Amino acid sequence: MRLFECGTLVPGCSWHTRANEDAEIVRRAVEHLRIAHGEEIIRENMVENIKARIRDEAAAA
Repeated sequence: MRLFECGTLVPGCSWHTRANEDAEIVRRAVEHLRIAHGEEIIRENMVENIKARIRDEAAAA
């Protein structure tokens, strides 16, 4: 299982998501950024920042 914690990108945010595929995590994270943080335009560097912060959940424990 893969894990992304928004607080690693947006300090103070406690939202996180888990999925088997990184693509699903990116999809969920982009949706979260739009809804919770008001981001209207998600640039490629933001997607790369999300990808860089996805890790194996076992390693996070």
